[in-house]
Amino acid sequence: MMTTTMTTEETIIPATGVERIAVIGGGSWGTALAGRLAANGNDTLLWAYEPELVTEINSNHTNSTFLPGIKLHPALACTGDLEEAVSGRGIVLLVTPVQVMRGVLKQLAPYIDKNAIIANASKGIELETLQTVSRICGEILGEAALDRYVVLSGPTFAREVARELPSLIVAASRNPAASARVQTAFSCPCLRVYTNSDVVGVELGGAVKNVIAIAAGICDGLGFGHNARAALITRGLAEMNRLGQAMGAQSATFAGLAGMGDLVLTCTGDLSRNRTVGFKLGQGMKLADILAEMRMVAEGVKSSESVYQLSRRLGVDMPIVEKTYQILHEDKPARQAVIELMARDLKAEG
Repeated sequence: MMTTTMTTEETIIPATGVERIAVIGGGSWGTALAGRLAANGNDTLLWAYEPELVTEINSNHTNSTFLPGIKLHPALACTGDLEEAVSGRGIVLLVTPVQVMRGVLKQLAPYIDKNAIIANASKGIELETLQTVSRICGEILGEAALDRYVVLSGPTFAREVARELPSLIVAASRNPAASARVQTAFSCPCLRVYTNSDVVGVELGGAVKNVIAIAAGICDGLGFGHNARAALITRGLAEMNRLGQAMGAQSATFAGLAGMGDLVLTCTGDLSRNRTVGFKLGQGMKLADILAEMRMVAEGVKSSESVYQLSRRLGVDMPIVEKTYQILHEDKPARQAVIELMARDLKAEG
């Protein structure tokens, strides 16, 4: 397997050997990605917060809490020690919820190798600062780290990746050598990885699609049918694109895997946690009760607020995001929110 090393000038150059990779986050997505990396022949160490999960992965090669029924690759090891997890690792893959990412990175920073690739597979925008993960990394690890930053996103349910079903993702970086290195580490017959240079667009696609998925679930829960869902996905994509344009992203990104692809999957797939939240809201359940039932995080709940606030700050019209925010955080009745969307002033499509 081809891997890469870095010079003192922080230029990534090709080399040969096995990658040493840390995966930070033992949820379903982190575990699935760690298992894939280990199966590809990489020396992979997963960090998990729960001590009982560390023991289970090391002893039984399973994660019954977040990936029940899946057997993990026997070469995958797990630790509960952040220093042990990242020390000497050439790639550090972040898969913790975005709202706790800053705190985790602050703990990791002293131990991350100065030349390590910083990859991120979490989706969302930090609520307190309205920043993407790349900006959080730049603040904590230094702006030079952004030359080694890669964001992973695309239409991928963790369970299907873990089951080795055909899946496609995007690895985006402003440094082509960094994204190529991550592409090589992940690629295999069941996981095809494309590279991309639009970091902002890929990050925004992953954040906004979770909010639109909650809205799609609400429509389904209300029984509004396929026409409404298709319209909502299409107009949600337009909102995603408008926000992206305001932040310097490329329109083509939102027509690809990290935009339309991920949006369609999350709005229609039964494995989508965010769609599930919306569906139960549409059926009349209270948000607090829905979240109390869930062990895994539905990032769209927090992202609805951060994306809404970001759109207001930038003056971007995002009516679906606005109504979803009002349903989740201001107790607006879901049916009333849809009526208000349909009653907006008539205009040309765009």
